[in-house]
Amino acid sequence: MRLIKIAISTGLIVLAPLAVPVTAADRDINLDLFKEVYAQVHAHYVDPVSDKQLLEGAIKGMLGNLDPHSGYMDAKEYAEMRVQNRGEFGGLGLQVTMENGLVKVITPIDDTPAAHAGLKPGDLILGIDDTPVSDMTLSDAVDRLRGAVGTMVKLTIRRQGVDPFQVTLTRAEIHVEPVKYHMEGNDIGYIRITNFSERTSNALKTAVDALKQQAGDKLAGVVLDLRNNPGGLLDQAIEVSNAFLDEGEIVSVRGRLPTDTRHYMVDPQHTLLHGVPVVVLINGGSASASEIVAGALQDQHRAVLLGTRSFGKGSVQTLLPVKESGGAIRLTTARYFTPSGRSIQAKGIDPDVVVEPAKIEKVAQAARIREADLRGALKNPDQATQDKAKPAETSPATAPAPAPAPGTAVVPPEANVPPGTTPVPTSEAAIDANLMGTDADYQLVRAVDLLRGVSLFKKLAAK
Repeated sequence: MRLIKIAISTGLIVLAPLAVPVTAADRDINLDLFKEVYAQVHAHYVDPVSDKQLLEGAIKGMLGNLDPHSGYMDAKEYAEMRVQNRGEFGGLGLQVTMENGLVKVITPIDDTPAAHAGLKPGDLILGIDDTPVSDMTLSDAVDRLRGAVGTMVKLTIRRQGVDPFQVTLTRAEIHVEPVKYHMEGNDIGYIRITNFSERTSNALKTAVDALKQQAGDKLAGVVLDLRNNPGGLLDQAIEVSNAFLDEGEIVSVRGRLPTDTRHYMVDPQHTLLHGVPVVVLINGGSASASEIVAGALQDQHRAVLLGTRSFGKGSVQTLLPVKESGGAIRLTTARYFTPSGRSIQAKGIDPDVVVEPAKIEKVAQAARIREADLRGALKNPDQATQDKAKPAETSPATAPAPAPAPGTAVVPPEANVPPGTTPVPTSEAAIDANLMGTDADYQLVRAVDLLRGVSLFKKLAAK
């Protein structure tokens, strides 16, 4: 079976099946192998296994072997993903991953029980309601973290530099505000986009209108904060980029066939900020849709990027609903490219101005995991071409670094983020979410200083 693209809806490419010739011999060999293994497991596994469990396990294994972002969602997971796309869900407000048999906090979501309780990026959850997480899979742990609104859950936490402690949280309905904003003084606007859900572009317009009203004719610049933003919907990334650009290309999406290529261009009618200087903040937690926006503004010379290198997820995932089960397949179907034609897959976007967070903001010390470290990550097509042109390196000093240890692949957060997003373990120079956008945020301070310097230079040049 082959797939062709027929439409694009809410940033998720909708595909329809197209039959292609498959020889009877190939079909028989493949099906006979599967049937033989299926029968052996069904007959001899130590405990009885249902047909549904075996079939869904086989599907998940097939998709999971392709790349880190392809997978299968059952009906329950698919329903939760659709709710997540709306930016509303129940739980504690934690993004988590599994590391060395323990549940690790990626980041607490602002204004949630987890954030109010003081949980921080890098915290390790040792136990949930006195049950050790070492005996759980990540899925089991997530199920225990979730629960009815108003119920309580006790977590045992290990944090670097302190003894293990316990904290009790009350589950709540989580409403994620995708955009936050305020004025820095009376001349610089600050806009932080936390995710790219269905409400992001409308929330951005509200923020821009409010900042313009507050600043009047004194708006000297805008800081667009995309740090720790794991991404989201493609159409929202395009609309956010469009808000800052006057013309040109935003992003192109290229699949396996030439006919799969699509170019997304700026619509001048949707531009919100004409000519206002912009600084974009990025870090290793800026992934996917965040990198589309950052790459577009950088290539179009519309903004200065400040911070540290982004995550490096340059692939596009497509949802294919499965009628038989009520679930859906999440399949990597294309790569995206910035306006200049570069792929950031497994590479990331380098800022124009490298600024590490202040030491006070470094809350975890383990090496950061990026897209290139994930098992089965797609290769960067630009890098592959460069590698072919290079002579072989045999010196021990240039030997490749060891491959990442098994189990380091990024997994969905407790909030079960939308397809195409990648929760990024914040570690190297990680930023406490409670510090972002405050006076203790060193990268923000540098961005504001840069914009005020540009404003001063313009005034001096005009004299």
